[in-house]
Amino acid sequence: MPQTHAFLLFPGFSTLCLANAVEPLRAANTLADAHLYRRFLLSVDGSAVASSSGIEISVDGKLGDLGRCDALFLVSSYGYTDAASPAFNARLHRAARQARILGGLDTGAWLLAKAGLLNGYRATIHWQEMSRMEEEFPDVYCSMERYVIDRDRITAGGATTVLDLMLRLIRERNGDALALDVMRLFLYDAEHSAAAPQRGPIDAPFATRAPVVAKAVVIMENALEEPLAIPQIAAAVGCSQRHLERQFVAALGVAPHRYYRSLRLAAAKRLLQETAFPLAEIAVRLGFSSPSVFSRAFFRQFGTAPRDARRGDWRQFRD
Repeated sequence: MPQTHAFLLFPGFSTLCLANAVEPLRAANTLADAHLYRRFLLSVDGSAVASSSGIEISVDGKLGDLGRCDALFLVSSYGYTDAASPAFNARLHRAARQARILGGLDTGAWLLAKAGLLNGYRATIHWQEMSRMEEEFPDVYCSMERYVIDRDRITAGGATTVLDLMLRLIRERNGDALALDVMRLFLYDAEHSAAAPQRGPIDAPFATRAPVVAKAVVIMENALEEPLAIPQIAAAVGCSQRHLERQFVAALGVAPHRYYRSLRLAAAKRLLQETAFPLAEIAVRLGFSSPSVFSRAFFRQFGTAPRDARRGDWRQFRD
């Protein structure tokens, strides 16, 4: 019998994340010349759903139409907190009784956790939302792994991690040969294990010619809430501060302290648009000495005040 996978889409979901979930299943059917997998796309009310890039996807039905299935995956990205409500949580609990496995892709894990469906489970989420997940749901054992399979719960951190996950599921059910065929069909030559971190070594073109910059960027990404001084980062990557500054300008066209600040401000913008944290708390979280210092830096970076960014919407940045 074919396995049935249902994907519940939320406004602002990642098109790439969805494609990496459904295309491997389609490819497995094609390459095996057999009906190994069925997939259904759902939305909460059965209406078409617009992705983060504005692409509207029609669905096969609404959440309440879900029958028995092997897996139900929640697919969300931006604006995911808008979907959480007591009414939705009740619907999700009813739907969960129809699915052998529950999954969350990208930020879908947060919605599962909000409904209490991850209590006592290990789980992951997109790395940008990890600290929030840990704070809000102490009964969930959070992990920075690319994807986590814990009994009847599956979570994955983002688009490429979903592809890794689907290859794993195909391999477990249909064998290494078919999983390899799917992998090669998509020209994907570097499948990662579940335990691999979401943010491993950078494999961008500049990394080979400026390895100290690649290492420094990883350190910066992992120390947004407690910023390190540039001399500390230089020492950690094994070079002088002056050498690191020259390498940054050559590789990325910007000084390290400016690049670091842009990462922290981008994280602050996400918190403004996705949470109700007070401005002062966001400033402290991202290592700014005061709300006024944060506000000035934010305005220089984005041309708008933090309060206006909070009233804004991620949709305004779509093409």
